[in-house]
Amino acid sequence: MKTLHVPLQNVSLYETALDKMKILLEAGAVAEIDQVNWKNEFPEKMPVTVRVAHNNESLYLYYTVIGEELRAVNTEDFGSVWEDSCVEFFMHREGETGYRNFECNVLGALLSRVHESRDKGVSQTELMSSIYRHSTISHRYENGKQVSDWSMYLEIPKEAMGFKDNESLSGQKIRANFYKCGDKTPNPHYLSWNPIDLPEPNFHTPKFFGELDFE
Repeated sequence: MKTLHVPLQNVSLYETALDKMKILLEAGAVAEIDQVNWKNEFPEKMPVTVRVAHNNESLYLYYTVIGEELRAVNTEDFGSVWEDSCVEFFMHREGETGYRNFECNVLGALLSRVHESRDKGVSQTELMSSIYRHSTISHRYENGKQVSDWSMYLEIPKEAMGFKDNESLSGQKIRANFYKCGDKTPNPHYLSWNPIDLPEPNFHTPKFFGELDFE
């Protein structure tokens, strides 16, 4: 099981998303989303990283993806974003029976639910407006094909993670995993930070989560 030490950074002091992304590039903890768990059926791999920090009130995630053939179909929250070019964060707090997922496609369309199992979850509809998203995309050609380098910056308030107003993120330890997927992209793929030992693709697997240790 991998562990990531999440630094305390005053990211909220910076005004623009680009400034905040720069701080995460410089001072965020880096997790490589490089586990190809189902190599025979889905061997596709690309460089994907997420940089992570917090400021006691929110978790900051900055994903970068290099060289993907994009799919961007879902434009509204709670759509089938996992079928598009998508990055994901799943987490479980000690003492809670369920786990939470945050899945965001390249357009910033998002879904978040509190799950008892893969097929049973409650949407966090009232909290969606509090989760900030900002994406960047650049296109280029590689071996005659158009590919894209893109990023997704997310600010997830602690309430969406199941913490109360009087709770601080500092000192917390949570189980979590980071993912990159694209079920209906030209090259379907299922990448993770912590490895998953199952016969078929499934990210709803808390027993394979790693640990985030908040400074």
